[in-house]
Amino acid sequence: MASDKDEINERLIDYFRPRLRALIEVQQVLDHLYFIADDQKQRIRQKDTRDGNPAAVDLLIDSVIKKPHDPGWFTAFVDALEHSGFKYAADYMQINLTDPKVEEENDNSVKLIQLLYPTLVDMKTEDVCLHCVSQGLVTEDDADVITAVTTTGGRRSGARELLRRIVRGQPGWFSKFLDVLRETDHEALFQELTGTSADGDEQGSHDKPSVKDEPAKIGTATKEGPVETESCEIHQLKEKNTIEDPQNEYADLYKGANTNSHELSDSLQPSQPDGTPSAADNGPEKDNVVLRDYQMEVAKPALEGKNIIICLPTGSGKTRVAVYITQKHLDGRRAARQSGKVVVLVNKIPLVEQHYSSEFLPFLRPTYKVERVSGDSQLKISFTEIVKKNDVIICTAQILQNFLERSNEGEDEGINLSDLTLIIIDECHHTQKGEVYNHIMMRYLKQKHRDIKLKKEQKPTLPLPQILGLTASLGVGSATKMEKAEEHILRICANLDTSKIMTSSLGRLKKEPRKMVETIEDREEDPFGDVIMKIMNYIHVHAGLSPTCDLGSQNYEQWVVHKECKAAVDEDQTVRVCAEHLRRYNEGLILSNTIRMQDSFNFLNKYHEEEIKRKTTPDEEQIIKITDTERFLFNLFKDNKEELKTLAEQPKYENDSLSKLRTTILHEFSTRETARGIVFTKTRLSAIALSQWIQQNSKFSDIGVKPSYITGGGDQSVVKPMTAAEQKDVLNKFSKGEVNLLVATSVAEEGLDIPACNFVIQYGRVTNEISMIQAEGRGRAEDSSYTIIEIKNSGVTEKNCVNEYRKNMMYKAIDKIRALNQDVYDKRIREFQFQAVMEEKVRNKKKKHKDMKTENPAEVKFRCRDCSKEVCSGEDIEIIANMHRVNLTPQFSELFIRRENTTLLERFLDYETNGYIACKDCGLRWGSMMLYRGIECPCLHVKNFVVILNEKKLTKCTKWSELPVKFSAFDYAEHASQLTQSSDDENT
Repeated sequence: MASDKDEINERLIDYFRPRLRALIEVQQVLDHLYFIADDQKQRIRQKDTRDGNPAAVDLLIDSVIKKPHDPGWFTAFVDALEHSGFKYAADYMQINLTDPKVEEENDNSVKLIQLLYPTLVDMKTEDVCLHCVSQGLVTEDDADVITAVTTTGGRRSGARELLRRIVRGQPGWFSKFLDVLRETDHEALFQELTGTSADGDEQGSHDKPSVKDEPAKIGTATKEGPVETESCEIHQLKEKNTIEDPQNEYADLYKGANTNSHELSDSLQPSQPDGTPSAADNGPEKDNVVLRDYQMEVAKPALEGKNIIICLPTGSGKTRVAVYITQKHLDGRRAARQSGKVVVLVNKIPLVEQHYSSEFLPFLRPTYKVERVSGDSQLKISFTEIVKKNDVIICTAQILQNFLERSNEGEDEGINLSDLTLIIIDECHHTQKGEVYNHIMMRYLKQKHRDIKLKKEQKPTLPLPQILGLTASLGVGSATKMEKAEEHILRICANLDTSKIMTSSLGRLKKEPRKMVETIEDREEDPFGDVIMKIMNYIHVHAGLSPTCDLGSQNYEQWVVHKECKAAVDEDQTVRVCAEHLRRYNEGLILSNTIRMQDSFNFLNKYHEEEIKRKTTPDEEQIIKITDTERFLFNLFKDNKEELKTLAEQPKYENDSLSKLRTTILHEFSTRETARGIVFTKTRLSAIALSQWIQQNSKFSDIGVKPSYITGGGDQSVVKPMTAAEQKDVLNKFSKGEVNLLVATSVAEEGLDIPACNFVIQYGRVTNEISMIQAEGRGRAEDSSYTIIEIKNSGVTEKNCVNEYRKNMMYKAIDKIRALNQDVYDKRIREFQFQAVMEEKVRNKKKKHKDMKTENPAEVKFRCRDCSKEVCSGEDIEIIANMHRVNLTPQFSELFIRRENTTLLERFLDYETNGYIACKDCGLRWGSMMLYRGIECPCLHVKNFVVILNEKKLTKCTKWSELPVKFSAFDYAEHASQLTQSSDDENT
């Protein structure tokens, strides 16, 4: 009959699940449960930290009622409830049910605590807690937790924890709590709870809310009592409504539904992994923003209208704080009958949509109008109108800068800083020299200093917006000493005109990952690498080159790039072409130490196929010249190709880094109930190759690894960039669990909303302390790990040690700055601001001189970088939209061949690119073929030419902006007329 008794007990526990969810704390109960395995206990604890106590209680109950059962499991569960201080919950398990009237009065007392919560949290927590222990309202374990919370989060946080635990006690707790308030001199709080005035008599004050200290019981039972009760008794209890489902009546208290009080919601509402309440609980429109204590603390100066930087770890809810500040800012402006205009600036296009759809829009509409504009949005054309018609605008910083510049030039459709009332700058550590954030803030500082001067002259000034900066790490720049670290951070503060840096230790909410560094062993044999180095040494001899550093290193790449540039200027085509091939072989060596030898071979093979391909014309009617050096290089690879291919297919020669990565990933997925992680790698090529390697390895799929990669959107790499839509699609799959392992470049480090991970792997990639903090912050889940895997010649172990030192130096520098006397701080900020403004003036003066473009176009000549053939002069070049340099002369059209390249098809408002042009003699790519408003325009890329100015070859000219020549503007009407005339002549 044991099975029947077990079934009744299971049903009883499940039936009272809502009450248990409201009455117990899993962390305390787990310490007294022997029949739940340690690994399952750990999962429940993680659930509590990640999703909150109610969700953890559900998992605990599932574990308790899960079959098969140990003998005496139900008695053990009831004992655990009693010993952990939850006697009221134990009474429910034994059907020692309180009289319905007493229960109703108890529930009303809970609701009264909820109603007066904002006032109650101002109590003297330490004194009240001590008396509550003596009265039996909380246990010693409860008191330890309350004390810890008070120490880390402050008195109000401790009061919140105390109240949460008191209301879970047996009926009778309320009158005892009133006594405690009086004993601890909280007369005002006592009067609030009892509804009496200061001169009301004491007895009357107790009459209204008191409950019986010894509640009546209906029915009796032993700890195994429910086993001896017929199952129909539970149904009878249901029918008589003796037991009420507390989900609704306790919702406000235990789930924080009352969003009018941030303190109440903060304490009792389930939260996201970052510590902020979920934004996706009730559809697209949300209630008022709810902040936790530490978030409210860092927001306070901004709510008073001050300029501040909020520096909190990744995943701690900085954006949610910004939404709250935005809401209060607009509410205050509206209440004062003033217009409010908030601009949220980001430095990456995907962040625009992320902040719009996940944070600002859900919380601010329908009260306020929210819109987003980015570089790939058509709305950027009408940005001025967007600003006028909306209250909150989320955009990339460059768009605002462009329209501020338009206003500065006197154009009607420009934007002024005085049009805005609050600017929020995401990832504000980028507010430094050369960054677009800094260009915007320099305008701000100049206007601020003009206003100071105008105020002294008693002239009207222009209003400036409030500034709010958000970052996870301010960094220390190039500092090696504390003094320079402080200076770096103060300069950022000065650039942002901030009065304070607001930060928080977060206490127990801060999730520090376990950090590990995996060192590697050198290969005992590396025949694949030996063949590549043998090829490179043959090329060194052919070109007469003597490298000064190790092959397969970053230093070698820098050396060979320098040799290529010098050879191009010297028109030494042998060295130039050899240097190009050496650079690819060096990259192949690096790849063989990072990913599979097969991937390295494929990279080298594809490069040589492309090089050979560019030596033929599309119609194969013309043979492009192949020099003796090129023929030597092609044959050298051809002679060694089969050996490289054979060696690449032998796993025993693979690098140790890949082996360590395999072991680490398998360990993470095999030891966690639900694993979700990111592998950071250096290049797009390695990200794609690693993702493919994981997909093709059955060991990974057998344990449920579902990988994908995410890379950047720029075009600096030979690998095709990802579009914003492709990035979003991968991140959506990651958030839904369709992908549980991301292989990413640096694009995933900063800003992008990536769901909580429980492991992060830095695969041979460590940059600076800011990147390290950003990457560590991606491991937001409890018990997360952060692993660095070494790669040959990467130096990541040493860099990691340096970054740890710099990170600690940054935290100490921030603490020292926060401890400065405000007058001293303000003085230093003013000094740095004046210095920044003066440096900006000097830079602008130099730039203005540089932009004068005084050189005559006739004095500049262009030669093919590969074969040194003369191509054209500056007189032949015209400029479209102050950006694209094109050559439509008939003579130029005879010098190039056209190749289609559909993978790089780009379409814009007035033009599109759908192919490229290459030298007819050597096949070197010169630029792209652009279709501009119906006219085909060969567009030149200056990096593919040797530039000669005034008979002197320029050693460095990779951007058109570096050339001091003003080209003629493109005459569309003239070219269109010529094309029309030519077409008419052909028709006749």
